[in-house]
Amino acid sequence: MPEAELGVIGGSGFYALLDGAKELRVETPYGPPSDVVTVGAVAGRSVAFLPRHGRHHTIPPHAINYRANIYALKSLGVKRILGPVAVGSLQPHVRPGDLVICSQYVDRTSARKDTFYDGPVVTHVSMAEPFCPTLRTVAAQTARQMEWPVHEGGTVVVIQGPRFSTRSESRWFRAQGWEVINMTQYPECALARELEICYGSIALITDYDVGVEGDPGVFPVTAEEVMVQFRDNLTRLRELILRMIGAIPAIRDCPCATALAHARVG
Repeated sequence: MPEAELGVIGGSGFYALLDGAKELRVETPYGPPSDVVTVGAVAGRSVAFLPRHGRHHTIPPHAINYRANIYALKSLGVKRILGPVAVGSLQPHVRPGDLVICSQYVDRTSARKDTFYDGPVVTHVSMAEPFCPTLRTVAAQTARQMEWPVHEGGTVVVIQGPRFSTRSESRWFRAQGWEVINMTQYPECALARELEICYGSIALITDYDVGVEGDPGVFPVTAEEVMVQFRDNLTRLRELILRMIGAIPAIRDCPCATALAHARVG
């Protein structure tokens, strides 16, 4: 029997979700995941929680074992993953404290282990729509019910980290019209798709990136600012995740569930 139906991968500042849950140490062919997985029940659904950076935030973005994290949740039976993340804004109208339900990503990372399919079966999974449409809809509806300012769609550019962007890089990203910047959404969401797991991004704006600083009241990002903004919204973010879990439909009729149907060569 599966241990969990739904998974949550917590980001910066989000190190716990479930009260009174049991802890599982999961082994994978790709090494250990970021931490033990806690499994419990929410709204009658079995849920597995994994802190992306470890419970004490000891793993930087470029060193996360993304394959182990996704495989560990898959091995527990997880079919849907919610991925709350801290992000910086690239556009003045996307303000700190807002939510963005990401619909696209641009990968600017390097040398990350970003696929389960190294051969001999060649597999090309489509990422035209990288985030699950069902989870995106539930996230946006739940945010509106909570009267939380939400942007329903947007592109996240994922940088390698752990450093922040230069002004020139950030201005370039902003000029492309991309909404937010982050260090962890790729390859996490792509790996989930490779295992036919639905993935939904819930991006909390913690700061304005350095390329937006020319606008009034906007200053360069600092790590301290990111964590303060995230902590200030942590209780509300936890409530949003818990409400979403109860609202996710039981049946999966999204493209994520059949991502491998036409992906394999030979």
